Amino acid sequence: MALTTAQRRAYQQISDAASGRMLVIAMDQRASMKSLIQGTAGEATQADLVAAKLDLVRYLGNEAPGVLLDPETVVPQVVDDGVLARDCALMVGMDATGFDVGATGLRESRIVPGVDARRIRALGGTAAKLNVYMRPDREGVDGFAARMIASVVQDCAREDVLLIVEILTYALPDEPAEDYKALAPQLVVKAAAIARECGAQVMKLQYPGSLEGCQAVTAALGDIPWAVLSAGVDHATFLGQLRTALEGGASGAIAGRSLWKDTLSADPVERKRRLRELGVPRLREIQAVLGGAAS
Repeated sequence: MALTTAQRRAYQQISDAASGRMLVIAMDQRASMKSLIQGTAGEATQADLVAAKLDLVRYLGNEAPGVLLDPETVVPQVVDDGVLARDCALMVGMDATGFDVGATGLRESRIVPGVDARRIRALGGTAAKLNVYMRPDREGVDGFAARMIASVVQDCAREDVLLIVEILTYALPDEPAEDYKALAPQLVVKAAAIARECGAQVMKLQYPGSLEGCQAVTAALGDIPWAVLSAGVDHATFLGQLRTALEGGASGAIAGRSLWKDTLSADPVERKRRLRELGVPRLREIQAVLGGAAS
């Protein structure tokens, strides 16, 4: 399914001006972000989470082409209060925290109640993101994950909203870690192929382990652009993965924890300092990698 004019415009807005490649800072985490900002006083509160996300947008997100936020914490506040820069695109995640387990024993993603393509437009969103858990060796185009992708693709098409489909493969409950690690690159490729069959137009995927894995993803997707996600690895590791992914045909990055996890603090003054002195330089390094690959 080709991008419409409106969707293409949204794609341009989430891309880096210098390189033309996708670059979005993912800040839609909820429970995991709380665990990073909790201080010695105890577990972080919802107010702490809101304050941290607003600082992430102000001091880091506004330096990038776009940010990815959940619809439950600071959206639409970042728009209504003028926190989000006018030239920073807003991608809104549709997926709820966590997952259900279906009758087959596989994970089933959830959508935040009341959030659909029309709601994302109402929230000021430039684009939508859907996270789907998938084990493509155990499910196919008739499985829960595929049906969810196809349904949301159709919903976004009706509203002319750009949708980025994120697929996360995962280890089964009794699966040895080494067995899953060996399978993971193949799972990413198979999941990408299933998403393509379901009508996905732009994708956000895990790093498939090697240049050959990235090339296989690109071949499976054809002309569908894909961005590599950071998955919380350290920043230096992600830069290396990004270089390889771009060489293998990826179209950019949607980076989260690897970029900002070390900047979060329960102390707002310290958090702002880290975002300026650590977060922004890391963002510039990502942009340099994107630019080098595009040159």
